[in-house]
Amino acid sequence: MAKEPGRIARELRGKRLPFTEIPVVDFAPFLSGDPAGKAETAAAIRHACLHAGFFYLKNHGVAAADRDGIFRTAQDFFALPDAVKATASVTQSRHNRGYIEMERENLDPTRQKVGDLKEGFNMGRHVGEADPDHGKPLRGPNLWPDGADDFRTGMERYWQVILGLAGHLQHAFALALDIEETFFDDKLDRSLSTLRLLHYPPQTGDITQDQIGAGAHTDYGMFTLLLQDDAGGLQVRNVAGDWIEAPPIPDTFVVNIGDTLMRWTNDVFVSNPHRVINAGGGDRYSIPFFHDPNYDADISAIESCVLPGETPKYPPTTGGAYLEGRLNATYAYRQDPAAE
Repeated sequence: MAKEPGRIARELRGKRLPFTEIPVVDFAPFLSGDPAGKAETAAAIRHACLHAGFFYLKNHGVAAADRDGIFRTAQDFFALPDAVKATASVTQSRHNRGYIEMERENLDPTRQKVGDLKEGFNMGRHVGEADPDHGKPLRGPNLWPDGADDFRTGMERYWQVILGLAGHLQHAFALALDIEETFFDDKLDRSLSTLRLLHYPPQTGDITQDQIGAGAHTDYGMFTLLLQDDAGGLQVRNVAGDWIEAPPIPDTFVVNIGDTLMRWTNDVFVSNPHRVINAGGGDRYSIPFFHDPNYDADISAIESCVLPGETPKYPPTTGGAYLEGRLNATYAYRQDPAAE
């Protein structure tokens, strides 16, 4: 329950600031466990989410060795022959797991029949045959390419690390929303979260919106924790419609609000469009972790984000229903397998 219904909605007061750079949030005070430090961090997150929907997170507690390790894992995987990567093709799974070929994904719904200039790999929470959720939509085993045991080990190791940080961050978001710190825990304990590896080849010549590394889009889930290399190329659109660069800052994650959290907050926290244009002349690698709610999690407006007497902007839905709808719009193979 919210400590004061409508308080966060009143703080926004209907006006977003047209940010010109992405704010930086220090997570050390929150991780210290000190109540004053937690409140300080929560206030910084709240301000960033009210106006930008993006922030850099520093002093997050994820070791450099873990961050470097997952980048090596990504580079080694994408260097494999296409035929090997294809043994774990996402088309073999209805659970959004496996390898996504170059140009298979289209994140910008305004484009027709043109995919993003990138390739990727998805893993999620392993749901084996003994699990009662096995085989249900978006819940199943991960797919792994043939003969790539080291790759699986590297992915599973980083999964545990990033899941730990996400757990701390969901507590910080709860405090930022003026609700109990553990509010989201039972909505993310069997999450549909996805760890992705992404590889963007360099883009040269005349670059238009017809095809770029990642078309303009918003993310689908609660929030995203992104590691980006030093290639650059990420851009975020502000309320004025300007594209703002989000250059790499060493030792930070980029955090952004997803559409599920925007629905939870009744549009008080903003899920801003963003895109990737890899015009730096070299390959770009990024490692996003999409923290998505449980399949049956109730996505209804939080009291602190709805003014008394106001009707929420969105009808209630569930984490799974919302995510499936977005994935079906993104991947042609989910719409009509015969189209392959």
